[in-house]
Amino acid sequence: MRLFNILFCLYFAFVRSVFGQTDDCVCVPFYLCTNGTLNTNGENIIDIRINANDCPSYLDFCCPTKEVLEKPKPKSPVIPPGCGHRNRNGVQYSITGATDNEAQFGEFPWVVAILRKDNETLSLQCGGSLIHPQVVLTAAHCVHFVEQMVVRAGEWDSKTTQEPLKHQDVKVSSAKVHPDFNSKNLKNDIALLFLETPVSLDDNHIGLACLPRQNNALSSNGCYVNGWGKNKFGKDAVFQNILKKIQLPVVAHEQCQDAFRKTRLGKYFILNESFVCAGGEEGKDACTGDGGGPLVCPSEEGRYEQVGIVSWGIGCGEKGVPGAYTNVGRFKNWIKKQTQTRSFTIQ
Repeated sequence: MRLFNILFCLYFAFVRSVFGQTDDCVCVPFYLCTNGTLNTNGENIIDIRINANDCPSYLDFCCPTKEVLEKPKPKSPVIPPGCGHRNRNGVQYSITGATDNEAQFGEFPWVVAILRKDNETLSLQCGGSLIHPQVVLTAAHCVHFVEQMVVRAGEWDSKTTQEPLKHQDVKVSSAKVHPDFNSKNLKNDIALLFLETPVSLDDNHIGLACLPRQNNALSSNGCYVNGWGKNKFGKDAVFQNILKKIQLPVVAHEQCQDAFRKTRLGKYFILNESFVCAGGEEGKDACTGDGGGPLVCPSEEGRYEQVGIVSWGIGCGEKGVPGAYTNVGRFKNWIKKQTQTRSFTIQ
């Protein structure tokens, strides 16, 4: 019996050490520790590439037990009115040590993950954007098994639930695919998902995307595409845990068509007017799993407007080959008609 007690104590000590629980410190969210990292502007900073403590999550801190704070009362977030507000420095904390293509937490609050629920397992199906608390804009080629589709708003790192603000999962009640969608060449690749219940916008890590103004000239600089899709094309590609942001230039329609004609599409390829193009820089592109995600560009008012939806491409990130995105501006009237018939007002 004595031997059993000794072994049990050793095992318990081992478990506490492995999972960050020791006599000297305990794993808590970094903002609950007086020894956490706080800069002079009051913004919490985490290095997602460095996990120098004994905690299993990089969002936790092994805090001396005497310094653990009581959980702070939630503060009412300052939420800018309207749509298209980007949180450049993140929400509640800023990330350091990230690669160039990793977004801050809550930086692009309109981006949602479209998941498929098979039994109790949720898997990434596509991306999308929240244009109303109960409406998601995505690609038509993403709409399959509507009864199994779940929209996740407020997601950032898909491999952890330790973010300070939680994501929201809402089932899709119905979908509307554009009637002229062509599944063979992806012409008119646009769809709307209507949610069973509205997403809460009480925290500013979840927000709405702005639709582009009708026939508005596209900005060619400062545009971003987001998603959790694969990092490259090929067998060794992997899906991204943290939401990525890739800055891309918008490419003129004729220039894009010429670029595609130099690929396997051939010299007679005609790029349909329902597409807008972006990218063409080596290593910078949307890829497998990013379909349906938003391409946004800055407007004169400092907000971001969604000008495109990730549709298709030739490979991923090949030099001189842009990606094709559904031109949202061409479908603005269709979007408004579909939402208004369901009594939803889109900004």
